[in-house]
Amino acid sequence: MTESSSSVVNGSNYETLHQGRLNMYKSKVGVVLGAQWGDEGKGKVVDMLALEVDIVCRCQGGNNAGHTVVANGTEFDFHLLPSGIVNEKCISVIGNGVVIHLPSLFEELSKNEAKGLQKLEHRLIISDRAHLVFDFHQLVDGMQEAEKGGKSLGTTKKGIGPAYSSKATRNGIRVGELLGDFNIFTDKFKSIVATHLRLFPSINIDV
Repeated sequence: MTESSSSVVNGSNYETLHQGRLNMYKSKVGVVLGAQWGDEGKGKVVDMLALEVDIVCRCQGGNNAGHTVVANGTEFDFHLLPSGIVNEKCISVIGNGVVIHLPSLFEELSKNEAKGLQKLEHRLIISDRAHLVFDFHQLVDGMQEAEKGGKSLGTTKKGIGPAYSSKATRNGIRVGELLGDFNIFTDKFKSIVATHLRLFPSINIDV
């Protein structure tokens, strides 16, 4: 190939084609996926990628996760919030695959707002289909771990597994049900409590 033709591919400038491919890749969805070991730096990777994207979405898990991001000398700790929320130009989404313990979420929001994260209400979206983690899920999590003795999984006892069990058996409660008819929410809550008391009669649940 001669020098004059080296930068031309099928009649097009190679640099133009290459830039077109880059733009195409930028318009697609990127996924940060861990290898199930933890402490892999996923949060820091998401924080860096958030500089170049419009939306960061967390798709699964709960507040058993822990991501630390340092921005402008300030250290932020995230458990439920997507790490990309540090970027003020990026919309952060807690997706329907996440299970949410609301007291923990409110505490996390408060702590990070005190450190300087502002206007979170304008750039944080929570799926109304995400399932809720209740305190009794955490009680069951701890009880199941204790029953395993030396063969315990070493969970964080945050109720994540039991909450997903409620989701799988279709008696869990979603975020959106807090926003609708509260009588319906009350009936569903009493139903899920009754199920857990039947399965785990030793736990104490305040209804």
